Amino acid sequence: MPTYDLYANDPGDPHWQVPASGAARFSWEYDEGRDRLLALYQKGKDKQWDGQKRIDWDLEVDPYDPLGTPEEAMTLYGTRHWDRMTERDKGELRQHFASWQFSQFLHGEQGAMICAARIVESVPDLDAKFYSATQTMDEARHAEIYARFLHEKIQLVYPINDNLQSLLGDTLRDSRWDVPYLGMQVLIEGLALAAFGMIRDTTDKPLPKQILAYVMQDEARHVAFGRMALRDYYKQLTDAELREREEFVIEGCHLMRDRLRGVEVLENFGIPRAEAEELSERSEFLQLFRQLLFSRIVPCVKDIGLWGKRLQQAYVDMGVFEMGNSNLDLLMAQDEEIAEKLDAERFAAEERERVAEVEEAIKEGRSLAG
Repeated sequence: MPTYDLYANDPGDPHWQVPASGAARFSWEYDEGRDRLLALYQKGKDKQWDGQKRIDWDLEVDPYDPLGTPEEAMTLYGTRHWDRMTERDKGELRQHFASWQFSQFLHGEQGAMICAARIVESVPDLDAKFYSATQTMDEARHAEIYARFLHEKIQLVYPINDNLQSLLGDTLRDSRWDVPYLGMQVLIEGLALAAFGMIRDTTDKPLPKQILAYVMQDEARHVAFGRMALRDYYKQLTDAELREREEFVIEGCHLMRDRLRGVEVLENFGIPRAEAEELSERSEFLQLFRQLLFSRIVPCVKDIGLWGKRLQQAYVDMGVFEMGNSNLDLLMAQDEEIAEKLDAERFAAEERERVAEVEEAIKEGRSLAG
């Protein structure tokens, strides 16, 4: 079924055209490169995987409870709207919220793929071009996987959120070669890791858990790449140039914080926008989610050298300044370990099933022989 037939709201024109600016840069130095970045490039090559094979798509998903979301985590829980809802209505609300979340993941991954391709084109260093090429393939795989999950399992798609679209547009339109790094590797990937991680760690449904764990394993490398490249480059910039990047980060963080409300879902259930915004802001679940969101972004921004007074004050005003002390390396290591552990558990279970089948066949064979 065409995606357009599954959209909850009209997405408008089938193509979003963003005018690109900036130079394509060739490098004639082919023998040298930063050891750390070349090692990450090698890891990117070694860790390529096939979403059709690694994920168990035969697992069933209830479209009306795809993530196992508890009632108290729903934005409308405890309101007059919730009290009037039938069980069917509540199931549809779960479906719409899951669709909204994974649709933003899908659109974000397409944006990440395009940004990674832009980095290949515009970054001056060949080692960074090499790694960005592996990331472009990663992001294509992620978009493919999220699209399949939405089409086959949830059967509903939402258009891209206005704030996410705005941040992607700003990232792609900027002529400075480092801004796609900053917008995508630090802000959007940091947002994605927080969102993916919260669902991965709370859902009791095996298929979305698999998808998110494996995607996060890739994203951990992407954020490491952005940190490595930008940390080196930002050491060379003037104070004025750093302040320009900090302004970009501040605006991007506000857009992402304001994006994470799902107001358009509530509007589709007949709730006026102003009330939908108020209900969303009151949600304890949303407040927790926003805190986790910045646990990935703030320490990364600090690590790459964007830590001027105005940026620090912005994080104080958002109530997330203390997140700058989070151990980003530990979080990334845990993301990789969770995916590897999930693989080990799945393959061990499959091996036990194969052994049981063989033993049963032997037993049946002996029975027939007797």
